[in-house]
Amino acid sequence: MAPLDGIKVLDLSRILAGPWATQLLADLGADVIKIEKPAGGDDTRHWGPPYLEDREGRESGESAYFLSANRGKQSVAIDFATHEGARLVRELALQSDVLVENYKVGGLARYGLAWQDLAPLHPGLIYCSISAFGQSGPAAANPGYDAMIQAMGGLMSITGLPDGEAGAGPQKVGVAVADLLSGMYASTAVLAALYERQQSGRGQFIDLSLLDTQVAALANQSLNYLVSGRAPGRHGTAHPNIVPYQAFATADGHLMLAIGNDRQFAAFCEVAGRSELAADARYTSNAQRVKHRQPLVKQLAAILSSRTTADWVSRLAAANVPCGPINDIAQVFAEPQVIHRELQISLPHANAGSAPGVRNPIRLSRTPVRYRHSAPLLGEHTDAVLSERLGLRAEELRALHDRGVLK
Repeated sequence: MAPLDGIKVLDLSRILAGPWATQLLADLGADVIKIEKPAGGDDTRHWGPPYLEDREGRESGESAYFLSANRGKQSVAIDFATHEGARLVRELALQSDVLVENYKVGGLARYGLAWQDLAPLHPGLIYCSISAFGQSGPAAANPGYDAMIQAMGGLMSITGLPDGEAGAGPQKVGVAVADLLSGMYASTAVLAALYERQQSGRGQFIDLSLLDTQVAALANQSLNYLVSGRAPGRHGTAHPNIVPYQAFATADGHLMLAIGNDRQFAAFCEVAGRSELAADARYTSNAQRVKHRQPLVKQLAAILSSRTTADWVSRLAAANVPCGPINDIAQVFAEPQVIHRELQISLPHANAGSAPGVRNPIRLSRTPVRYRHSAPLLGEHTDAVLSERLGLRAEELRALHDRGVLK
């Protein structure tokens, strides 16, 4: 058994935050039905190239983006803007343990699919709403995407090169971290609500916002401000509270040095043939190194430029000094440790035969993560799900397809 065997999830979300949450639940064994609009489905199906190739080597129309967040789900294409479609989705919701949606605040009420509509009919339902700004407050009704949340939530202000350096300015992170973290918080909240329901028998409403998530995820940086009263700035690859902890140029590339304590600094100095630096009063403790960051970093830059990245990684790893190359993503999947951990996987796909994926990092000893299939085709499971769950007969399904309610 998988941990969530028997849990039924109705996924009314799209783009990334909601789908990331429901993909995690699917990986853990939940039965996830993804409701999509018949005309085009989830927007990310079309966010390409690149697109997966079918068995004949042609572009299938299934984007890599969509594949990244929708494995293990069943796609049911229903137009719930129609009365019949809304009724079908409502019936599916009343059979579900969990409903996840990320429509604008109040957007599902017009279809009778809001928490207030469903909770009286299904007291055990766990209803998770993911929105840009939450269900209350002056910005609650506003739309929002990840990049603007990274900006508003402070992340871009601490990401990028510091003022005064060439190329300085705020930067967004290379993946949609506000969305991804919101999805992870959402799945955690759903699991907590499922556990609590075992005791109370009651469901509950989960209000989760991207902005709340981004502010919470500022972690040490937010506390740096709250403790000191000074807003942190940008440090490039450097750490605001630890030195040396940043990227350095080597003789043939770059190295990320991540020294977390004084012992590691002393070991680095010994490997570098500069033991006197560890004994220098300006550098004997991390607090001192932070105060004297600039002169130390200048000296380390000269030292590290004298050898290749591979040479430094080999020598420093032998001395238990944390460091690593700055890999591009092709190099990531060629890393021996990544290969050993089998992080690249292949999953069955209805159109292409198989599709690549990335392993869920959760490794459970008794109830492992389950990989059933890659992301579904639009409407791939419409008839099967509605027949099995709602008892619709073939002629009823055919009539709904003819009227454009289903795909």
